[in-house]
Amino acid sequence: MGKAYLKRWMKGWQQAMLALAVAALLNSCAATGAGGGAGGLRSENVIILVIDGVRYSETWGAVPGLIPNMSQNLLPQGTFCNNFRNEGYTYTNSGHTAITTGINQPIDNYGTELPANPSFFQVWLRQTGKPATAAWIVSSKDKLDILGNTLHPDWQGQALPSLNCGVSGPGSGYRADSLTLVEVLKVLQTHRPNLMLINLMEPDGYAHAGNWENYLRGIARGDRYARQLWDFLQKNSHYRKKTTLLITTDHGRHLDTVDGGWVDHGDDCEGCRRISLLALGPDFKRGGFLETKYTLVDISATVAPMMGISFLQSEGVLMKELFTRRSLRRLPTGTVPVP
Repeated sequence: MGKAYLKRWMKGWQQAMLALAVAALLNSCAATGAGGGAGGLRSENVIILVIDGVRYSETWGAVPGLIPNMSQNLLPQGTFCNNFRNEGYTYTNSGHTAITTGINQPIDNYGTELPANPSFFQVWLRQTGKPATAAWIVSSKDKLDILGNTLHPDWQGQALPSLNCGVSGPGSGYRADSLTLVEVLKVLQTHRPNLMLINLMEPDGYAHAGNWENYLRGIARGDRYARQLWDFLQKNSHYRKKTTLLITTDHGRHLDTVDGGWVDHGDDCEGCRRISLLALGPDFKRGGFLETKYTLVDISATVAPMMGISFLQSEGVLMKELFTRRSLRRLPTGTVPVP
């Protein structure tokens, strides 16, 4: 056997062994269910749906009632946090700011003040180098346009997400939730973002108008739209089995014993503080039910490691109990506070 032939044979053998090793690694990943998300999580996308200003007593406190889709169809597919709260400022802009920045901040509620700190949208866009179309805020309320930017001097005007708020941006007025859902689905199909926050305003808007019947109708519609959104995510090839959906609200409403009752909100009564969170996705437990106390700022501390970013500014903690054991082991550590 000549030296040249032996050299070629050895090279071929090495390449064959390398191919076998790669195949074994891929098979191992497939067997363990390793996904394409951060740390090998299955979820590559996170969507947060905020059904604005719904009181626990008209929603999860009276199931199935007005929310049969969430309480009967979606709940078995995810984990419900029954002791979820707004422990900050129980207004729309403050509640949404707590979600996106991880900090409870008193902020003007009319859309004239930006959050003091950057959102995880901005941090994710900067740390990943993704384009603005990879992160979206789509809101029925035009004033939530503020969530796209910050007053922080190191971040203002930097790494901004895409916005679709109100009829046509700030000052244009509120948009019907049905039309917001149309915009959401259009964005998901056209731009395929990895990160999105959605606001549905009708329960809050009609409650402030003193219209009890339409407040209840807004809750029922929000429940139906949540089901339609989840069904779309399960059928779409880009999002199927790779997407987390968090369904919550920004604040509740006054107890009936508080002056103004269900029409308003904004204090620390139990009606305003007690809200809810339903967490759906391939990395979460199915049919789970938690009584552990978590709050709005904990959303940021949970989303950040799932999206593979460091977000130490958050006042929240990782909601560890949402995750399966396998996913919790794969979750990147050292990126957010932990309990």
